Amino acid sequence: MKSRPTVIFFLLIQVLSPVLLTAQQLTATEIVRKTDEKLNGEMTGYSVMSMTIIRPTWQRTVEFRSWSREDDYALTLITAPAREKGQTFLKRKNEMWSWNPSINRLIKLPPSMMSQGWMGSDYTNDDILRESSVVEDYTHTIEGEEEIDGRMCYKIRLLAKEDAGVLWGRQLWWVDKKEFIALKAELFDEDGMLVRTEYGKELKTLDGRLLPTIIELIPAENPGNKTVLRIIELKFNIKLEESFFSQQNMKTVR
Repeated sequence: MKSRPTVIFFLLIQVLSPVLLTAQQLTATEIVRKTDEKLNGEMTGYSVMSMTIIRPTWQRTVEFRSWSREDDYALTLITAPAREKGQTFLKRKNEMWSWNPSINRLIKLPPSMMSQGWMGSDYTNDDILRESSVVEDYTHTIEGEEEIDGRMCYKIRLLAKEDAGVLWGRQLWWVDKKEFIALKAELFDEDGMLVRTEYGKELKTLDGRLLPTIIELIPAENPGNKTVLRIIELKFNIKLEESFFSQQNMKTVR
């Protein structure tokens, strides 16, 4: 099952509910699947977030809302700052578009744009639109256990399959053993070079689920650069029809 596209980046991917470890040892793939399903295993979802882009000499904050349905549909609306308010992003299966009301222009995003930064941040369009699947596009191996922020974690290696169209050749995840929450991740390119590190912080209960409410992304090659995502609201299994995810609705959703 592919990850359901949302603007929630992979460190927010969690299990459906806290799971007690049984005597049977979980495989690495089962751990990744449980971690994937907490957020992406529902039919529909809605989120309100802010994203602060931090650079050595400046910073700015983007606020947005996002709706999603199953694996194939997502719509994101920028609500601030004023100069970008009303801009939207849409995914319908394998097709993606952006709408900019200031120039009244609808643009289809080609696959070559998936590696570009979203809204000038350190996140890519692929992170936002979730084109790839951490379950289906990677093989998984348990490399050991380590403690992160006082929580014992599985250390999981994700290696991209040869035929997978993914940005990251390899990933390392540190997944909380009790709650199946990814507290840290390192993402590497196809040449094995570290590109960025992500941290999940400030765990809180949102719509009945324990989740990190702050995600920090730190690029490896740009000292002083950081992107901080703050989750303000999450809702699951809301009423949301497939027809909501249309090019027309990109221009009118509020």
